[in-house]
Amino acid sequence: MNRRAVYGPRDGTVLSQQTQHRSDDILDGDLDDVLKARRADGAFWSHFQQHNLPDYCLTYLGFRPAATAFKGSRLQTHAIISHIAQLEITYDTPHEIVVQYARAVALLLLGGVMCPDSSGNLIPLLYLTKLEDIVEARNYSWGSAVLAFLYRELCNATNKGKAAIGCALQLLQIWAWSRIIPLCPGLGAERVYMGQVQTDNNRLLPAAPYGATWNCEHTFTRTVRTTVRVIRDILDEMQSDQFIWQPYDLDSDVIMAYAADFNPQLWRSSCPLIFYAIVEMHHPERVFRQFGMRQNIPEAIDTRDMSLHQISRKNRTGTDWNLQHIQYISRWQRI
Repeated sequence: MNRRAVYGPRDGTVLSQQTQHRSDDILDGDLDDVLKARRADGAFWSHFQQHNLPDYCLTYLGFRPAATAFKGSRLQTHAIISHIAQLEITYDTPHEIVVQYARAVALLLLGGVMCPDSSGNLIPLLYLTKLEDIVEARNYSWGSAVLAFLYRELCNATNKGKAAIGCALQLLQIWAWSRIIPLCPGLGAERVYMGQVQTDNNRLLPAAPYGATWNCEHTFTRTVRTTVRVIRDILDEMQSDQFIWQPYDLDSDVIMAYAADFNPQLWRSSCPLIFYAIVEMHHPERVFRQFGMRQNIPEAIDTRDMSLHQISRKNRTGTDWNLQHIQYISRWQRI
């Protein structure tokens, strides 16, 4: 049985990351402390993760789903939707119920829209563990998690015999419509007004999300709609002038206004994207033209990262992914 040591900070009374760890002094013989380790075997983490699921949902979502609403540790989406539909949140609603309602909505968005699996109607309750502290949840990098899940699902979809795909396919669709001219539908004159979007710090975004461009009637008189064979032929026969590298102007006032909230330097960061078992490497330097930059010959990709594609949560209930992917988490934290 493998045991992994959790070294801990030099000062054991401080519950925050530190650059110096007591393990260095212990190994050098300068400290007599015992280097403690917690067993990271399946039994421990299975005990931690295998809650009484109905009671777990009652505590954090505010309702107890029927046993038939579960498939393993996944919960049917209609159970969450039905619960949300029965609630009416007012100024007089108790704070605990409001928080439970917020968790339910966030779980539905995360497991049903942002990172849905190929089932189409089941959400892993593992996601709910990241929403237990609803205040802390806002500090997670959800965007990178969504991209990691999207990239992994696209990779899996290329496997022979694969008939279903999960992930936020609307992101892929918007990406394709914005860049591949032969696939781009025509836009109708009447568009759905989305209104202004407010961020967590009560700041109004300068414009609606880019995807809102497509909130209108679509016409397909000059493009194909759903014929897979024809779409494949179009992609095979594409000319260089049929691809738009920069669908939006990085020098526009709107984009620069967004930059006040979202650091553009992160857009060009080569880093691992992590979502539980999934680690996908982000290599924007291989497509610099999307940033209006000159593309040099990119360096070869580290093929050791390809082995990450063999790792999944299937039959790995007892795995502590923080330890499994510690080297990639460390790289992410250095950004």
